Amino acid sequence: MVYYTAMRFIVTAGPTREHLDPVRFLSNPSTGRMGFAVARAARAAGHAVTLVAGPVALKTPPGVRRIDVVSARDMLAAVRAEVADADVLVMTAAVADWRPARRAKSKLKKGEMPDTLKLVRNPDILKSMRGPRVRIGFAAETGLPDAEAARKCREKGLDLVVGNDVTRPGSGFGTTTNRVSLVTPDGSVRHLPLMSKLAVAHRIVAFAERIASDG
Repeated sequence: MVYYTAMRFIVTAGPTREHLDPVRFLSNPSTGRMGFAVARAARAAGHAVTLVAGPVALKTPPGVRRIDVVSARDMLAAVRAEVADADVLVMTAAVADWRPARRAKSKLKKGEMPDTLKLVRNPDILKSMRGPRVRIGFAAETGLPDAEAARKCREKGLDLVVGNDVTRPGSGFGTTTNRVSLVTPDGSVRHLPLMSKLAVAHRIVAFAERIASDG
């Protein structure tokens, strides 16, 4: 079997921030480490990599092209602009599902803050991207992730969903390690042991290479 040796990867990483005003926002604890590890692993395997990163405090992996974004809609626009000639899309980012319906132009004073915050749904970036021949998603859950990973894989027509329980020791946000399950469209689930995020990333890149070579 011959693998593609010079594919183009788009990898998203980190959180998004959905601002209520210039100093307040909705977000999550993602540090971007998993996505940056995927970008590093793909580049080490000889692929061209564009990394679309939310607000994180990480250095760009050597040889990787980086685009910084803030909100989910920023990330959508960046991915959409890059996806036409991409071979692989890996959506590692923890994109906020919701955003405030209204963003104030200046800081809201305490007396101006509403008692109830109205939210609107953000676009589903991965579901809307049909170009790359390999599309990989993530399911970060607080409990057994396999069922939700299988649902995402099926409903979004993905090639792989990487699931993990972010409440387990050494797994999830802010860690250098991860314990994940690899869920494919045929319903198979492969549980990986606790390993570094870079080791997980190499498994993901190898999977993308196999799918691309089979297609």
